[in-house]
Amino acid sequence: MFSIIYITAGDMTEARKIGRILVEERLAACANFFPITSIFRWKGNVDEASEFGIIVKTRTDRVKEIEKRVKEIHSYEIPCVVSFKIEYGSAEYLEWINDSMNHKSD
Repeated sequence: MFSIIYITAGDMTEARKIGRILVEERLAACANFFPITSIFRWKGNVDEASEFGIIVKTRTDRVKEIEKRVKEIHSYEIPCVVSFKIEYGSAEYLEWINDSMNHKSD
C-alpha cells in the first residue's frame, strides 16, 4: 500500500532539505515542491505566511518514520505532516515507488 504525505515548510531551502533527506534515506521515493500562501491560527492570532508545500510519495508502512524524521529536522514547533492513502495508481508508477525505497543497486 502507498501514501502521499503533505508537509509545509517556511521556505524553499528548508523544503528541499526535508525532501532530499527523505529520499536519500529511502523513506520516500520522490518529493515535489510548490509555493503556497497559508492563513492559519497560531497562539491565539490569525496569521498569513508564504510557505512551500511538499508532496512526498512513499509506502504506507513508512509514514510514521517520515513523521518522526520531519519532526527531528523541521524548524517549525509543530510541522504539518499529514498522509493520504493512494487508492489507485499506475501499477508501473507504484512499482517504481517501491523499488526506489528498497536497498538495492540503482
